[in-house]
Amino acid sequence: MPPRRPADSAQAPSPTPLSRLADLHGVATSYEPSPGRTVAASDTALVAALAALEVDAGTPDAVRAALAAREDALKGRLLPPTVVSWGEGAPAALAALPDGTRLRIVTEQGETRARPEQLPPGVHALHAAAPDGRTADVHLVVAPARLPAPPGRAYGLLVQLYSLLSRRSWGMGDLGDLGELTAWAGRALGAGFVQVNPLHAAVPGAPTDPSPYRPSSRRYPDPVHLRVEDIPEYAYADGCDRSLLERAERLRDSVLTEGALIDRDAVWELKREALEAVRAVPLGPGRRAAYADFLAEEGEALEDHATWCALAELYGSDWRRWPAGLRDPRSSETARARGELMDRVDFHSRLAWLTDAQLAAAQRAARDAGMAVGLVHDLAVGVHPDGADAWAQQEYFAAGMSVGAPPDAFNSRGQDWGLPPWRPDRLAASGYAPYRRLLRALFRHAGALRIDHVMGLFRLWWIPQGHPPTEGTYVRYDAEAMLAILALEASRAGALVIGEDLGTVEPGVRETLQSRGVLGTSVLWFERDWDGDGLPLPPERWRADCLATATTHDLPSTASRLTGDHVELRDRLGLLTGSLEQERAAAAADAGEWLALLARLGLLRGASGGCAAVSEEAEIQAVHRFLLRTPARLVGVWLPDAVGDRRPQNLPGTWDQYPNWRLPVADAEGRPVTLEDLAASPRLHALIDVVRGRTAGDRAVRDGTGAADGSGPRDGMAAGDRTGARDGAGAADGRGAGPVPEAGGKTAGTPV
Repeated sequence: MPPRRPADSAQAPSPTPLSRLADLHGVATSYEPSPGRTVAASDTALVAALAALEVDAGTPDAVRAALAAREDALKGRLLPPTVVSWGEGAPAALAALPDGTRLRIVTEQGETRARPEQLPPGVHALHAAAPDGRTADVHLVVAPARLPAPPGRAYGLLVQLYSLLSRRSWGMGDLGDLGELTAWAGRALGAGFVQVNPLHAAVPGAPTDPSPYRPSSRRYPDPVHLRVEDIPEYAYADGCDRSLLERAERLRDSVLTEGALIDRDAVWELKREALEAVRAVPLGPGRRAAYADFLAEEGEALEDHATWCALAELYGSDWRRWPAGLRDPRSSETARARGELMDRVDFHSRLAWLTDAQLAAAQRAARDAGMAVGLVHDLAVGVHPDGADAWAQQEYFAAGMSVGAPPDAFNSRGQDWGLPPWRPDRLAASGYAPYRRLLRALFRHAGALRIDHVMGLFRLWWIPQGHPPTEGTYVRYDAEAMLAILALEASRAGALVIGEDLGTVEPGVRETLQSRGVLGTSVLWFERDWDGDGLPLPPERWRADCLATATTHDLPSTASRLTGDHVELRDRLGLLTGSLEQERAAAAADAGEWLALLARLGLLRGASGGCAAVSEEAEIQAVHRFLLRTPARLVGVWLPDAVGDRRPQNLPGTWDQYPNWRLPVADAEGRPVTLEDLAASPRLHALIDVVRGRTAGDRAVRDGTGAADGSGPRDGMAAGDRTGARDGAGAADGRGAGPVPEAGGKTAGTPV
């Protein structure tokens, strides 16, 4: 192996054969954890990343041979494997072809063209033949220049679905609850959207990893979210008697009244029993035809997913420990096993169909309720290495690698999220086929898609397995192609895209995302003038193209932040890096600066708009008045904030020390709050009145339909245009905003 370079250097070292080889394969040789400081990647990291791309760099001779081969390949290459056209003339790659090069383009629609201009949107097959005899067969992505834009300003609710139990839930929130929430929020509250956590299929096992950000599959939702009683065949199932509902009631009551945590495994055990009975009921002719259409549409992807689920029942969820022949989804052994297990394969295929139908019903309920956007689904960064996607698509994943984050000022050890990264070379060679199929599935029943760690479209921190995060390096993706595919699929669905761009963001990334119409995420506590005095950023200086919120699932609730409870919690768990007194003082100063700004702007009032002394509830209302003063196109209300919940849903840096992803929505005293309780909560309605610009007098005439009168004060927000996202290039208008800062750029985000 080549000699190891120093880990940190003030000046960029001279290029070496290894560094040149890495650069030619998109492997970064250094990174900047903070402005003005460059850290060199170790040779160990470079060699491992190249090995994951099937490039041997283990010895000096191997490096020289690989470098020569790569240089020759690039020199002789006529075109890259995927070419992007934004519909703005011929792409640069095609314009640079030698004179006399002949093109043949076969579009998705089956037409044959000889020129790249005025092509329909899609991923087309391009054949190029140069006069010197070189040829190329590549993918040509034609995408709209910008993604769909919000139809108008709107606010919505943010919630972790599992945490929202109703009096009909079986121990955790489900898709029936989601449909009720969207119908109520749209009709009674004038909300424009509801954003939920990833509903991806989890890796089965006891205990199941409760994190929605480490799924088995991102393409298929988890059937644990099914409302079993809403399945048409449920009424005819022999095994679904009163005793089953009584067990479901006991499970629900244990969470709502006895202080139990949400137990996903117990919920699934009960639902699986019911679903086995439901499946025994024959489908009617119309339902059977619909199921057959779903199977045909999903094809091999669903067959793979259902086969993995069936094999996992026999051999466990870690496919790498299965019999050797079954580790390959295309092997004859797997085909034989699929045939032998066809009954179980059909069961899991049926569950995917039923879940898809209930997701469709939830989005339909949202749009019927007048929501301009409807459901906002969440796309996790990656998948569990043991799960269905990693098995079925293993040729697209970098073996022996994990995604994470490099060390920075907030985490000197870095982060390892335990998710295998996609290989950029394999994605490009396929025309981004798995990425396209994934997006299409998620947009299917969504008005918008939130992309966790959206910076991953540009680069990801690859960590060799068995090594600490400090031994990783960045690997680049073709961001133009990733964005083009995103724009193409979002436009086909008429859906918005919200990028979670918190934490350390490479210069230029936010600007590129904004130029293509990807909305950012701005969280109040991170919006400070980092390049100036460090004070809270005035509302007029916030960016317009974003979802503005007070908090997220990975952060303290607003009540906890304002009271300092989050410091006490971290102290009890031994997570503080400084003394308790220091942390208390820092948290109080942080909150105090924001409260001072709110007071100067005249946003702090008595609770519910009265003249009483300022309370915690009034401070939370003031925070949301502030969000409305910004030009943000979307404003999100974290649903637990509406009832004063003090507990975070996830506390990064903990595993079993804290019940991450297992807490129901609760009030300020920690009592679980059902969906029915929320609908009747005076505190929630008072906060929503603030968001909508309504007064106590307006509430007196509320008739249950929640129709906004449009006469609220300037801080309020109506439901917005109800016609759905525009198809065009609605650029941010700034609306008086000053220079757009890098929001939240001083804190490290964590997607898991």
